[in-house]
Amino acid sequence: MGSDGLSRRRFLIGGLAVAGTVGGGVVGAGSAWAAAPEIIDCAGWGARANSDIVQIWNQRPVKILVHHTATPNVTDLSRGAADRLARGIQNFHMDHRGWLDTGQHFTISRGGYVLEGRHRSLEVLRIGERQVEGAHCTGQNVVAVGIENEGTYTAAHPPGVLWNRLRDLCAHICQQYGIMPTEIFGHRDFKDTACPGDVLYGMLPQLRTEVAGVLGQRLSQRVAVKESWPLLRVADRGPAVLAAQHLLRSVGMTEVAADGNFDRPTADAVRRFQAAHRTEEVNGMIGGESWPLLVRAVRPGEDGEAAHAARALVRVDTARTESLLGAEDWQRLLSATTLSR
Repeated sequence: MGSDGLSRRRFLIGGLAVAGTVGGGVVGAGSAWAAAPEIIDCAGWGARANSDIVQIWNQRPVKILVHHTATPNVTDLSRGAADRLARGIQNFHMDHRGWLDTGQHFTISRGGYVLEGRHRSLEVLRIGERQVEGAHCTGQNVVAVGIENEGTYTAAHPPGVLWNRLRDLCAHICQQYGIMPTEIFGHRDFKDTACPGDVLYGMLPQLRTEVAGVLGQRLSQRVAVKESWPLLRVADRGPAVLAAQHLLRSVGMTEVAADGNFDRPTADAVRRFQAAHRTEEVNGMIGGESWPLLVRAVRPGEDGEAAHAARALVRVDTARTESLLGAEDWQRLLSATTLSR
């Protein structure tokens, strides 16, 4: 993964329940068999030995996290290029990040080759009962399978062969662990990062739908499109930006102009906020890590900057401010906003 961030700290998280059925949004018994795509194991691509014991947890993961490597969109689609990619990622993670092995569980090359990332990930997937602790997203490394997709998908679409392997791998992982297709996320859902790129992230509803189809299920559009924290960056405009500016002002950053324009001064204020809260990335972007830290409860009739943030989203007068008691309420409103770029 590139500069938009892999995890830097290890969290040991206790047992969590396997995701259940989403009521009214999943149709079909899910009896179809999702055959495993061919996966090249660590020995097959020439991996180094891990530098420490790979932690294995006696619990199933409950979600899948999609990443992109933020590397060039190469035209060499050969097996040799895939092997070199896997070795390069491992060398970077071990020699520069200081990790014991590759951070993600699996990697997919632009040529559609699926490779094991961290040692023992393939072995444990075949068992379908346990989880290798990864290092692809802090706080998610025990509960989520991390998949890196070679390339940068900020403006470009992934090659068809990569997409097909991603769908097949996700379907097999869901089948092995009992994960619902709705539980496929992007890295930015949990961190302040552009990963897995605007285009690939925007394709996640399609991915959930196609994975469900492989498993003999059908997702409603309502369920396939999940509520999520919007990623805000310099040059973004709209009600989500205005809400963020009011929320920054509510924590004392009164120099931020609440005008709905995510300018450089707003980004600078976000960096100060991130530094104060010791977020993983101090980059001036508001994503899945900063939003939950920034929002707070607002009750009807309340005044102040947080209430102004709420009104920027619900577009009502001060007497009818919606009650926002927690992060889920804010996420629901923010997810409904459309940014003009």
